[in-house]
Amino acid sequence: MAILVDTSVWIDYFRTGNKSTELDDLIDENVIVINDLILAELIPFLKLKRQAKVVKLLSEIDRLPLQIDWDDIMATQLKCLKSGSNGIGIPDLIIAQNAKENHCAIFSLDKHFQILSQVIKVKLYQAKG
Repeated sequence: MAILVDTSVWIDYFRTGNKSTELDDLIDENVIVINDLILAELIPFLKLKRQAKVVKLLSEIDRLPLQIDWDDIMATQLKCLKSGSNGIGIPDLIIAQNAKENHCAIFSLDKHFQILSQVIKVKLYQAKG
């Protein structure tokens, strides 16, 4: 199963790597994927920091196509609101929808995905550490 690596994991990986140590193994196993939304969250900052090599490497990761179903996004947001979870942003909803549509697990350090895994049954990658 492919694993969609969320922005939060990449940020930790580039900073300290304390919470994303397994990412190296997942990269070596060639099971990670990314999408344009996650790249849009990462690349501008990396370009600002003149990290051209990192930008190039991220651009080489297999990308999931983004086909946003806005009706589904609104329905998911409504489910979240009904369950008392009102702090989940649209980008996280899109990432969850993208992973679910492509039968991927999400590797994230963001607690919102724990909630989304219960609301829409998106699979989460369980880090071993």
